[in-house]
Amino acid sequence: MILNLVLIAMILAMLIPTYEAWQDDDIWQKMLAFASVATKTSIMILVVSVFRDDWMIGVVGVIILSVGNAGLMLLAHVIKRMNEV
Repeated sequence: MILNLVLIAMILAMLIPTYEAWQDDDIWQKMLAFASVATKTSIMILVVSVFRDDWMIGVVGVIILSVGNAGLMLLAHVIKRMNEV
């Protein structure tokens, strides 16, 4: 029961940056919103792994948390440089 409420609250928190980025045309704003979604998704995976007492799911959450945002920020930087030229 409490896990369901926590997950619903986290999903609603994930939608806030997506809605804000949808209104703006700036590529950095959109990429930061996607990075925020990736971070919140990995935190949700970690919460689920703690409640289920399953460390394999937690390892996946940690990998997403540590590697996912770096690639996304690099992609945003490349796209910005391409638009400047």
